[in-house]
Amino acid sequence: MKTVLIADDHTIVRLGVLLIIKSMFLNAQVIEAETLDQAITQLESRPFDLLILDINIPGGNNLQMIDAVRLRQPDIKILMFSGYEEQLFALNYIQAGADGYLVKYSSEEQIRTALRMVMNNEKYISAAVKDQLLSRLQQPRPAAENPLNSLSGREREVLNLLIKGSSMAKIAATLHLQLTTISTYKTRIFEKMGTANIVELIEKVKLYNPNMG
Repeated sequence: MKTVLIADDHTIVRLGVLLIIKSMFLNAQVIEAETLDQAITQLESRPFDLLILDINIPGGNNLQMIDAVRLRQPDIKILMFSGYEEQLFALNYIQAGADGYLVKYSSEEQIRTALRMVMNNEKYISAAVKDQLLSRLQQPRPAAENPLNSLSGREREVLNLLIKGSSMAKIAATLHLQLTTISTYKTRIFEKMGTANIVELIEKVKLYNPNMG
């Protein structure tokens, strides 16, 4: 009998995944958790075959989640379940020790494929991410540097305020700069970090510096 832990703070997501698991693995025992703390408590209380972990679960949201899980259950399979762009984050989580990375807008067939592969001791990533990985292998280059290191001192100040949720006007007032200047800094930050919006920016900062902000 398979034992599966679904860690996600959205009830409808947990229910949908649970139904798919039940249809794939007869008599599977499925436990649910809404926060990382709840998931850790479950992991400390019983063994699981598979953890389906929301990348943005309350109390987690960074690569250190993988270490926290492996510390409790070294052999558990971990499938990251994310609403964020896979080509930005998938390889980071796979390299950190996850067994798969699946976006939440995947089709039912893709979800079934991911579950089947991970449970059969195979890594799961989408075709697009596989192409990205192959491209890296075919064109060797030095490991990417931490993009935070490319920011100037002032850009780091603006970044820190942005990820704390400060408005452009508040940042301008805090740093005693013109609003247009702050807008220019924001554009530069997005370009250097390779992000398109604040959500992606926050997630990328967490990957490279979980303690920042």
